[in-house]
This record gives sequence, C-alpha cells and structure tokens, in this order.
Amino acid sequence: MPVNVNEIEPDEKIVEIEMERLREFRNHPFKVKADAQMLQLIESISKYGILNPLIVRPLPEGVYEIIAGHRRKYAAQHLGFRKMPVIIRVLKDDDAVINMVDSNLFRETIRPSEKAFAYKMKYEAIKRKSGRKNGGQIDYHLLGKRTIDIIGEDSGESAKQVQRFMKLTELIPELLEMLDEGAIAFNPAYEIAFLTEEEQNNLIKAMDYTQAMPSLSQAQRLKRLSREHKLTLGKMKEILSEVKKGEIHRVMFKNEQLYQYFPRNYTPEQMKNKILEVLEAWQADTSDNKGEE
Repeated sequence: MPVNVNEIEPDEKIVEIEMERLREFRNHPFKVKADAQMLQLIESISKYGILNPLIVRPLPEGVYEIIAGHRRKYAAQHLGFRKMPVIIRVLKDDDAVINMVDSNLFRETIRPSEKAFAYKMKYEAIKRKSGRKNGGQIDYHLLGKRTIDIIGEDSGESAKQVQRFMKLTELIPELLEMLDEGAIAFNPAYEIAFLTEEEQNNLIKAMDYTQAMPSLSQAQRLKRLSREHKLTLGKMKEILSEVKKGEIHRVMFKNEQLYQYFPRNYTPEQMKNKILEVLEAWQADTSDNKGEE
C-alpha cells in the first residue's frame, strides 16, 4: 500500500484497526459531507484503496480518536471497509488538538466556519500549554510571541486575520451557514459577529422580510447601533431595505426555495450552474418558437 512517508515518524508503524474502534475527534470543526469531493474520494478509494493511513491516538476506553483522516474513514465506511490502516500516536489532549488542526488546515476546500473554530481550538490549546511545562510531543516555545502570532505563522495568515476568523465563532448557526454558502460575505459577517445573539436572530428575520443580505457598510452601521444599544428589528429592516449600488436588478431566493428542487448535497455553485443551464435551454426554446410564428 503506497504511503506518504512524511506522515510517519521513525519509530512508528502502520497497523490496521477495526472501524468500530475508531472515534471522531471531539468537537471536530471540519465537517464531513457527502458532497462532490467526497464522491471523488470514494471513487479513488474504490480504485486504489487507502493510500495514506489515518493518524489516531489511543483513548483509555480501548478505542482510538482520529487526528487526521475523517473523510477517508467516511469514504471507506461507505464502501464497506471493515478495517483501516492507521498510525498510532500517543498525544495529550492539547497536543492532539494542535495536531488535528494542523493536519486539516491545508485541505483544498475549507469553509470559513471550519477555519474559525479550528483556529479557536488551537488558540485555546496553545494558551493552555504555554501555562505549564511541556509533557507532550509538540513543544511550543512562545519566546515572547503572542499565541495569535504563532497561529498566523503556522497557517500563513496575519495575526489580525486569525483574530477576525475566531470572531466568527460568535455568529449563530444560521448566519454561519449563510457565510459558508456564500450568501453573506466574510467582511459583513465579521461585523455582524459583534451583535448580540438576540440581535443576530432579529437580523435573520429582517433579512427574510427584506429578502436582502447586509453589505459591509450596512453591517458596520448595524454594529455601531448595537454598541449604542439602539439596534431594533425595525431599524434593521430599514437599513436592509435600502437599495445597494449595483443591486437594483438583483433577484434573490431563500435557500428553502431552491433546495426543494435540488439534492441536498448540491453546492450553491452547482445550483447556480443548473439554473443557468435551464434558463439557456428555455431561451433557446423561446427563440425557436418565435421563428415558427
């Protein structure tokens, strides 16, 4: 079985573990979905098998927690695999969190909410580790650096951007989903994260009422009004009802209106492409009918 040798330490071996003994990482921030990429992974494993072993750590209950490889496990389970090749590493809780985040951050596709919660988990783990002597396999010598700077260096992003991502964890689930789907842009979402939970729930109502998403300038005004304790549902509706530049002819649909016509695993991009395909066919049919008149 071909294996990425960079995954293996000199004293480590690849062994096979039964599926029922593998456990998902607790509070795993990276979602495993049956999307188009998963279908590709299933097809690849069906043809070539598991090319890279999972990284796991032993738990006291005699089971193993997955550090890296949740998607591979899902795909293999779908194909009926009974066992998985794994590399076993003995890791303390905080070391396991750091390993898990670092193993997933450079995947091809990562949703904003996934990165947000991953950064937060790593931040909290490093903060805990910096307060005690190192007893694990990973040693973070802060050397006067802020935890946020270390995460930025590891991920290739600025400390400010890492902070902005972590702020997104304060969004309610409905707004996080809109962010992941691209309905709300990153910058407005960051500003909205400063709103209270009640205000965010009211914002959902205002967006549904106006059929509009807040622009960056509108989100900043909502944030300012929230800080002044003047943000009401009526004020939200008033702000969102404003016509944005370039959106005079914009047509919007709620997710619920579209999902009834598409499989649940369709991405927003796939839905858009299918709608355009149908419109092009309708346009061609209309042109043909005109020619017959």
